[in-house]
Amino acid sequence: MVLSIAGFHPRSLSVKIFGLGTTFVLLFFLYLYNSPTSFSSILSSGSSRFGFDRQPGTCPPRAYANGRWAGPYYRTTAATMTNKSQALEFSGFEGCASSREFDWHLASDNEGQWNRFPTAQSYQWTVGKQDGCEGLEELDKEKMVRDMVEQGGWLLLGDSITEGHFFSLSCTLYPHVIATPNYTPNSFFDRAWPQNLYLNPASPLLRPSSGSHKQLYLPTGFNISTTPLATFRRIDLLLTQSELVDLHQSLHPVNPANFSLFSEEAVWSISPSEYMPLFIDGGYGTMVVSTGGHWTVTLFGGYGKNMPPAFDGAKEGIDGVIDFFGHAMRSWANEVQSALYEASRLDGGQRKRQVLVRAYLPGHDDCHNPKVTKPWAEIHPTEWASYNWGSIWRYNEVFDDILTTSSTKYPDLHYLAIDRPGRLRPDAHTTGDCLHIMAGAGVLEGWSHYIWHYVSKELGRSRRSRVLGA
Repeated sequence: MVLSIAGFHPRSLSVKIFGLGTTFVLLFFLYLYNSPTSFSSILSSGSSRFGFDRQPGTCPPRAYANGRWAGPYYRTTAATMTNKSQALEFSGFEGCASSREFDWHLASDNEGQWNRFPTAQSYQWTVGKQDGCEGLEELDKEKMVRDMVEQGGWLLLGDSITEGHFFSLSCTLYPHVIATPNYTPNSFFDRAWPQNLYLNPASPLLRPSSGSHKQLYLPTGFNISTTPLATFRRIDLLLTQSELVDLHQSLHPVNPANFSLFSEEAVWSISPSEYMPLFIDGGYGTMVVSTGGHWTVTLFGGYGKNMPPAFDGAKEGIDGVIDFFGHAMRSWANEVQSALYEASRLDGGQRKRQVLVRAYLPGHDDCHNPKVTKPWAEIHPTEWASYNWGSIWRYNEVFDDILTTSSTKYPDLHYLAIDRPGRLRPDAHTTGDCLHIMAGAGVLEGWSHYIWHYVSKELGRSRRSRVLGA
């Protein structure tokens, strides 16, 4: 036991210094906790500022993906579909805000495949403690809308698979959101058009509190008419073709007159220099990206049958495309993280933003075979695959390597390996092909559920209202 004697004690000075130091540390941590950028968010973001790495959450992505499809659990007593409008009822949707290819997204546009209803819409992804997942709250669309209003909306960037996710999100959040543009009076569209979900002025959440949900109060600067809760932009490659050509030329110099990296195949893409300012200044908190399906030897024709015989240092065929994909995505990650660092510097860290890379989902050949009627328990090995589907895992592995292995270099970029639930659902495709997933089957809705969980729980984000434009 150490006694403290007035005047002097051999250890009194060190004890006092220790006490002052402890008090300072406690006050410093208390300040961080109550500051706009909370200490918990610094921990979870993997900021190297204080030497902390990312902290594991209660249900990390791979734990979520460890689950299984359970069911069928039918939502109605109707045993068959007799009218395409029943797709909403079978899926458990009150409606869908988006009008873009409405029946196609719900897979109700082909009467010849109505026999899949309602079973395909009646399975639930089940995950629990035994899978390494705890604390996954049941999806609550009212809470989800509240979080998107208070913490920032979602900017969804990707190809038509992501467009399907956007449509599903418009159903999940209905009737609290409205969608633009309205495709009903004119079905013609440009795939580059942005699609938005805005808070519905008629949403019950804006009325005085009733029931289990409190009235939603809008943060300073939030405008119902101009602040989107979600936006989809068609971006197939995450970089423009000209940016990719320049990068490729720096890696594998060739004579431009005798070589073309791209074929004439249609593709839609814009530059990070265009969409990062949109993300940073548009009131969004989360950017969700996914790419891989258009990185083929048909689009990247320079790696196809016309590949130059003396292609300096490049691999052939799909191996070459994937190798270049790795270089391109590392360049993309550097540019995106730099933009986020600069935005944080300018606003003093007042707003937390994160970028989530969702693992890309391959298709299932022969998915409309009458024998394909339910989810798989395990992923089936592929003997042959269309397009680049058999190699999609390799594209995902590239992102896993960049963002997981080098997490301290990209603290605001996160890889979500949540493709397994979709890979187990050959029965859940739209009517026209075996790549796109129908809304209402649980796959796309599961993405929204997990992303909401991830940004609000796994990353430890504060639930304080934000001030837009801070």
